[in-house]
Formats: sequence, C-alpha cells, structure tokens
Amino acid sequence: MLRCATEIDMPTATIFTCAGPELTADETAFFKEVQPFGFILFADNIETPEQVRNLTDSMRECVGREDAPVLLDQEGGRVARLQPPQWRATLPAKRYGDLALTDKTAALRATWINGRLLAAELYELGINVDCAPVLDLSIPGAHDVIGDRSFGADPALVIELARAFSEGLMSGGVLAMIKHVPGHGRAMADSHKELPTVDLPRAELEKTDFAPFKGLADVPLAMTAHILFPQIDPERPATTSPIVISEIVRGYIGYQGLIVSDDVTMAALSGSDRVRAETTREAGCDVVLHCYAELEQMREIAIGSGEMESDSIARWTAAQQKVKDAPINADLKALAQEHSELMEGANT
Repeated sequence: MLRCATEIDMPTATIFTCAGPELTADETAFFKEVQPFGFILFADNIETPEQVRNLTDSMRECVGREDAPVLLDQEGGRVARLQPPQWRATLPAKRYGDLALTDKTAALRATWINGRLLAAELYELGINVDCAPVLDLSIPGAHDVIGDRSFGADPALVIELARAFSEGLMSGGVLAMIKHVPGHGRAMADSHKELPTVDLPRAELEKTDFAPFKGLADVPLAMTAHILFPQIDPERPATTSPIVISEIVRGYIGYQGLIVSDDVTMAALSGSDRVRAETTREAGCDVVLHCYAELEQMREIAIGSGEMESDSIARWTAAQQKVKDAPINADLKALAQEHSELMEGANT
C-alpha cells in the first residue's frame, strides 16, 4: 500500500531523475534504498502518455509514497517537455505578456486557461508539480536564458499573469512552482554555464526583481536562482546563501512554502556533488534538485542532502492542501477553443 510522507520515516531531501523512459533495475534498487523525496522528468523520459504514467507510478512505488512529487518543466514555448503530436503545442509566457499590453482582460483569461489545460495533461500523467511560472523580469540587454520565458518587464503585470497561470494550474490539480527566486531575469550570463552576478543595491532589487516573488509569496513551491547578489552576500549565490534564503526569501519576500534548489549540477555552483548538496541545505533550501541520472553522483547528493526536516514535510503537506479539491471539472475542449480565440490578438 502506498502511503504519504507523514506516515513513514523521513525521505532524503532530494529530487532525482532517471536515464530513460522506464526505471532500470539499478535505478529501482537505488531509489528504494535512498528514498528520495521526489522525482523530475525530462525529454529522455517521455515517449507516450501511457509510458509516462507507468513511469510516474513506478517512481512512487519505489519510495512507497502516493504523494511523492513528480516534477516537469512545462512552461510553454521553448521550455516544454511535452511536445506535439502527443501533446498540445504551447506558447511562451511573453506571448501572454504582449497581449496584456493591449488587452489585459483577455491576457489574464488566456493565461488562466493555459494553466488549466496544462494541468489536465500533467494530471493524467501522474505529474503533480509544474516547474512554472517564471517570475523573472524581462530586462533589456540581459542574457536570453530567460528571454521569452518571462511575462514581461513590469513587476505588477508579471504578478497578475503569473497568478492567473498558477490558479489555472492548481484548479487542475497540479501545484505551481514559482522560479527563480529571488530573481534571474537581470542576469548577464546563463547559470547552466557560469555564475551570473547581479550587482545592484537591495533597495533597487526590492522594487524590481524581488517584487513578483513578494506578490506571489503564497504559491506553495519555489525554485531558487543560482545568482550572486554581491551587495547582499558577496561570497555565495542565492541557492547556497543563508543570507539570501533567510533574510530575502523567507524574510523580505515572506515566502513560507517549500524551497527547492535549481539543479545543483549547473556550472554556477562549485565544489563536489556532496558539498553542493550540503551547502544548499545549510543555506535553508528544503530540497536539493539533481538533474543528472548518474547513480554515483546521486548517492553523493543524497549523503550531502540528508533527511527531510519535519518543517519541510509540513510545507509539502500544506502545499497539497492547495489542490485537495482539484481537479475541478472543466470543459477542456471549450477552454482550448476559447484560448485559441483569445490568443488571436497576440498573433497579429
């Protein structure tokens, strides 16, 4: 019988992936032994709806928890693991932001519908967390790693659109995860390849980059940014900075939900696998995300991450309450048609 996280010994504070469309015998044995908190899927794990559902079921069976989170990046546009022809074609956040400049009512409705339609696809696959929406601002001249993944440059508009998306998603039974807290849009480099630096005073960041996260501090899950803010912490990027996590994310922003690191294999972080996990947890992140399906690396990450804390499990339990009555019944075909009609204004 599958149980929930509060009914068993604490899982390891990690989220792992696997190499292919089904678990290997070695992966199954490893996950049963290590008991990761959750899992994340990528393109290599996805072939057909039936196959994905079997995979998510297998992952939960390994850890014996029916509520184990299974994550996917389905933002829309260029960051979408589910692709046609098996799944619906999606638009990047920028398209909704552009529409909002001329018809905000239509944009908010279309954004909510988009979240609801995405949730319907994910829910059927056993995926209960979407690593979206992106709350990072679109900053002229910044690196395009965010680019059209952002709703726009105006924090107030980003808040409105991201909330519409999150509410649509969660009405369909899938949890939203805001990212990349406390803000990645201004970065001049790609954190997958190097450590970006945002050298601005805290007061200016509070009015700009941090504002969307403060406006959506009630969304139950958040992912960190591998960004150095030298005027806040000159030594450590946000993910591994106790100052940023405690004073900015938990303090100024007021975020009390579950904090998941961005992928700790990225080049923006330094140190061994174990050290990366240790410093991420010591900074105050609830869970360490590791996105490379290599068993020995995962073992080191698991050792460095340690067990989940009771406060973290409580945050996950609270998150699930946000979708306890979902999915709310919806005419998905009618919503898809309405979405197409609303977005015609963004295509001209």
